[in-house]
Amino acid sequence: MCGIAATLLTPQARSESEWQAIRENFTANLLFNQSRGAAATGLVVLQADGQVHLWKQPLPAQAFVQTAVYRQLLSSVGAQTTLLLGHTRLPTKGEPTNNGNNHPIQVGTVYGVHNGHIHNDDQLFTQANRHRLAEVDSEIIFRLIAETEGEPTQMKLALAELQGEFTFLAANSRCPTRLLVVKHRNPLSLHYQASWQALIFTSRYLFLRKQFGHGVSGETILPDHLLVYDAQQLPVRQHQPIVALPLDLKQAKKQSYPNPLIS
Repeated sequence: MCGIAATLLTPQARSESEWQAIRENFTANLLFNQSRGAAATGLVVLQADGQVHLWKQPLPAQAFVQTAVYRQLLSSVGAQTTLLLGHTRLPTKGEPTNNGNNHPIQVGTVYGVHNGHIHNDDQLFTQANRHRLAEVDSEIIFRLIAETEGEPTQMKLALAELQGEFTFLAANSRCPTRLLVVKHRNPLSLHYQASWQALIFTSRYLFLRKQFGHGVSGETILPDHLLVYDAQQLPVRQHQPIVALPLDLKQAKKQSYPNPLIS
């Protein structure tokens, strides 16, 4: 298993106390997810103009958040920030010493984090002669997404090729206010914090309960759907996506898999 921690933000001015609370909440989310994977930790900070900063290291979250680069990235979070995208990794394929195997994974302008295990990644890379950057199975998800250039219907068709367990978040610096979310066979919870105009995602529901109380139980993520959230629409849509397409997962259900470690 791995841990996902993310904050989608409406780009706007906020008080310094609000920024501090948002930064502290994201760090707490990463640390809370360390129990799901301590081999590596990573962060992407995305700005409304498409500027991206990526930092990942083969370190547990507790050590990662103490690095100077992490603290510098958090201090850069401001009125133009749309996304903080984090991950804690428990590897099954691809050594964490090769940082290309760690998350967030970059494929062109696509950045993503994954909790799960893709069983047919080698086949999908080979059959279309796709370029592979590292060994991790998760890379195929973001390669498929990059090939669709962000069109939801095409992404739905591409994701139907996957076999396995895949809960993931993906962003594209060419559309910096949008976040793609798929929840399939692995946990993911969310909460809309109205005072921040921010949507918080985590692999650990208990984190949201401890941070925001029992009210988060009414906010759910539709499983087995391709969901798109837009940072600009959060004040209106709150925890509801702007796109929700059911996925065709027949291929994923044709075969009964053993219960592997989740990467």
